[in-house]
Amino acid sequence: MQITPLTDDLFQGHVELERGDGWVKPWRLPHARRALFPSPGDDLMARAGTASGVRLRFATAATRLRLRFLPLPMSAPAEGRDGFHFDATIDGELIASAAAPPGSGEAVFEGLPDVDKVVELWLSQEIPVHLTGLEADAPCAPAGEDRPRWVTYGSSLTHCVRAHSPARTWPAIVARRRGLHLTSLGFGGQCHLDAMVGMVIAGLPADYITLKLGINTINAPTLAGRTYPAATVALVQIIRQKHPDTPLALVSPIGYPPRETDPNAAGYTISAMRRDMEDVHRRLSGLGDANLICVDGLEVFDLDLIERYAEDQCHPDGDGIEVQADNFDRAVMERLISQGS
Repeated sequence: MQITPLTDDLFQGHVELERGDGWVKPWRLPHARRALFPSPGDDLMARAGTASGVRLRFATAATRLRLRFLPLPMSAPAEGRDGFHFDATIDGELIASAAAPPGSGEAVFEGLPDVDKVVELWLSQEIPVHLTGLEADAPCAPAGEDRPRWVTYGSSLTHCVRAHSPARTWPAIVARRRGLHLTSLGFGGQCHLDAMVGMVIAGLPADYITLKLGINTINAPTLAGRTYPAATVALVQIIRQKHPDTPLALVSPIGYPPRETDPNAAGYTISAMRRDMEDVHRRLSGLGDANLICVDGLEVFDLDLIERYAEDQCHPDGDGIEVQADNFDRAVMERLISQGS
């Protein structure tokens, strides 16, 4: 087996890489400036330290790959899972999946096609991963990249820890289907329209941007009828400082029965949030933002689907996430890509 150095140009889907004694850890927010991302219990940075959407991408003729990492957390994988999953895709197609139990230090992929190819190894979306090595039975080298770049921001519904495996989160499915370079900023419980996250998105290269906003702010509650529309406007305006013409989609919350019409402690409902996002879109479009669209979250996952796929009335299971991918692709990405053509 040949050892491939874990150089920066092998990684995709991250914002920053942290390097330690023999290991590399991807972060989905800037770790070196973590002091600028305060949250109770440092939960936002904890979610940013998990690897949803992060992958290694390289050209190789290898048929066998071994990904090495520091021992995985001893926490339990998602219910019904036989370990933390790592995926191998080729040209967007899921080829192999490896389950690594808690505490293990490697994931092995065998039986890959014996041809020159570009492989993406998707890291577990559930946990932080400290990579220590990549071994293969043939040389691996960074692959050229010319795919359009898509940045998406959201909550646990974008983070997708319940997905069957990391290449089967809905952002990964959509990106693989559309041939997009994905950066997924889904932070479980931590999508509160933080201005600093907006600045991170503004600083990333992007051909398409999607903002799926609201559910965390209604549960906390951290925003209400007075502040949610203003925070949405501000987030878009921050991003527009660096991406004035990039096609951008606002997506309101998917179905959430507990708060559809029953107000939270701040007197706000999901239904009102959807109405307010539409108003934000009208305001910004009226001021000349021609590359902004707004999609009702019920087009992505409605109340009937929630009843079928979400036992907790909030988080779709692995099968539901794949339905969500289909609906998001149709309702959001099809429109957004048409907007940019």
